[in-house]
Amino acid sequence: MTKPAPSDDSQAPRSAPVSQPVRTATLNLSRGAEFDLHLSAPQLEAMAATLGIVRLRKARFTGRIAAEPGGGWRLTGHLGATVVQSCIVTLDPVTTRIEEEVARRYLPDYRDPAAGAEPDDEIELPDDVDTEALGPIIDPGAVMTEALALALPLYPRAQSADLAQTAFTEPGKPAMTDADARPFASLASLRDKMKPQ
Repeated sequence: MTKPAPSDDSQAPRSAPVSQPVRTATLNLSRGAEFDLHLSAPQLEAMAATLGIVRLRKARFTGRIAAEPGGGWRLTGHLGATVVQSCIVTLDPVTTRIEEEVARRYLPDYRDPAAGAEPDDEIELPDDVDTEALGPIIDPGAVMTEALALALPLYPRAQSADLAQTAFTEPGKPAMTDADARPFASLASLRDKMKPQ
């Protein structure tokens, strides 16, 4: 079993809080490689700063890199983390537990649909957005950072937080509430109108 080499901070990008690159040239086609990234206290602090959150209490990313037909590789793993963010209403700390299954494909013949496109061009994204070109390294640390950033709650709210409800309508007409906007609200209204009086 091939395992990633220890992280070399002198070669890792300065913006990356954790990096554990695996050289694709050294990967064994039959065995692949396993990884287990369990962040230390300094790495947790650096990751929290990179993600722009209050605190990262725990973070672990485990999985493996396996060969695919055609010379490509597939990374699969499980991300577990406990994050602390500021409530969007009260700014109180909000703790969230994240459990995510992560998958990435690295293909030697992959072409980025945005490559060579003009800024105003419309780009049709492929169905498999977790695919990228195979390079000299695969970095589970970089995948971990990206996956955690995507998994963060967009609008963290404390249980005691209550957003005020604002209603807009034309003069003389009843205002539409959040309940009215829920799925099937219009069907329920139609059903009520059709009931015999």
